[in-house]
Amino acid sequence: VQKMLRERLCHHSAPGKLFGIEHQYKHLLELLKRTTVHGESNSALIIGPRGSGKTALLNRVLKDLMEEKQMRENLLQVHLNGNHFLSGLLQTNDKVALKEITRQLQLENVVGDKVFGSFAENLAFLLEALRKGDRASSCPVLFVLDEFDLFVHHKNQTLLYNLFDVSQSAQAPVTVIGLTCRQDILELLEKRVKSRFSHRQIYLTNAFDFKHYLRIFKEQLFLPAAFPDEVFAQKWNNNVKQLSEDKTVQDILRNLFHYSKDMRSLHLLLMLAVSNITVHHPLITASDLHEASRQYRTDSKANIVHGLSVLEICLIIAMKHLNDVYEGEPFNFQMVYNEFQKFMQRKAHCMHNFEKPVVMKAFEHLLQLELVKPMERPSIRTQREYLLMKLLLDNNQIMDALQAYPNCPTDVKQWATSSLSWL
Repeated sequence: VQKMLRERLCHHSAPGKLFGIEHQYKHLLELLKRTTVHGESNSALIIGPRGSGKTALLNRVLKDLMEEKQMRENLLQVHLNGNHFLSGLLQTNDKVALKEITRQLQLENVVGDKVFGSFAENLAFLLEALRKGDRASSCPVLFVLDEFDLFVHHKNQTLLYNLFDVSQSAQAPVTVIGLTCRQDILELLEKRVKSRFSHRQIYLTNAFDFKHYLRIFKEQLFLPAAFPDEVFAQKWNNNVKQLSEDKTVQDILRNLFHYSKDMRSLHLLLMLAVSNITVHHPLITASDLHEASRQYRTDSKANIVHGLSVLEICLIIAMKHLNDVYEGEPFNFQMVYNEFQKFMQRKAHCMHNFEKPVVMKAFEHLLQLELVKPMERPSIRTQREYLLMKLLLDNNQIMDALQAYPNCPTDVKQWATSSLSWL
C-alpha cells in the first residue's frame, strides 16, 4: 500500500486523472492529432501557476496519443528544459541545444562531421533527414519547451525564432508546445519571434473549490479495485472516506487549500502521512494528517537558527533591531557590531566579551547559511565591514526560533523582545 501510494504521490506530473481541465485536454489532444494525422504544423503555449497541472496535462495527452498505433509509429518527440539551458547542466546555448535535438531524434550518424553556417541551416537539415523514402512526407515532430520563459534569454532568441518559423512553413509537420508560469510571456518575445507564433494559449488556473479539493484528496488515497487484497482495500477506502468527512481533517485540508491550491502541496502532505503506515498502524488517522501538516509548515530557516551559537543569535537580534529602527533599510557589519556592543556593555555579566574578529567570523557564518544576504558585490575599494547586507528572517521567525532555542540566556531573550534598540 505504502509503495503504491508513494509512487502515485511522488510522480506529480505522471499521466493520471485530470481535475477540472478536461476542456484544455480536448483542445491540446486535437491540436497534436492534427499534427500527427494530417501533417499540420502548430505552436501553442500552456500557461499556468506552478502545480496547476501543465506537465500532467501534456503527459496525459501524449500517453493517450501513444496508445494509437499510427501516432506511436509516426510522432517524434524532442523535450528541452529552459532550466538546463540557463544553469548549464545540459544545454548551455543554441549550438549545444542543436546537439541535444540531434541526439533525441537519433540523427547523429546522419549529421556526422558536417559543418553548417547557421542554426537555421542545421535545423532544416535535421528535418529534411526525417523525410521518408518517397520524400513526399516527413515524420511529424513535437518540440516540448519546458520553462519556456527561460528560452527568451538566449542570444537573439534564435532557437525560438527558428522553431516557430519552421512550424509556420510547409517544410515539415512540426508542433512547438511551450510550458510557462509567466502570464506576460508574449511581451518577452522579440517582434520577429512573436510574428511567427500562432498565439494559441491554453490557460490552467486551479479554479476548483474546496468541495472539489476534498474529492481530489479521496481519489489520491483510494486503492484501485484491482488491489490484490480486496478486503483490506475496502477497509482502507472506507477509512479514507471517513477521514474526508472528519471535521479535524477538513480543517487541516482547508488551511492548506487557502494557503496553496498547488497539487504538489497536497501530495507532500499526503506523502508525510502515508510514511507513518506500518504493520501495526495500517490505516491513516486524523492525528497522522495533523502531524504531517505540522511537519509541512515547519520553517526551515527557523530550524537553522536552532543550531546557531549564542553569539550568532545575538547578531541576528542586533540585525532585527536595526531593521526595526531603520525600517528595513540595508545595514553593514559595523552597524551590527556597534549594536551588539551596546548590549554587551549593559549585560556584560551574562556573556563572554568577544573580540571583533571572532564576531566577524560569526557574521560570515550567518552569510554562508544564507540567513544574511549581501546587497552588492564585494569590491577592492569597499571594506568587508561596510558591505551592505539584508537579513532574510522576519521578526516572527526570529521570535518563534528563540522560543524553541535550547538554554538561551534570559537577557538575550529579553533583548529580542524589547521594542527599542539598546541606546
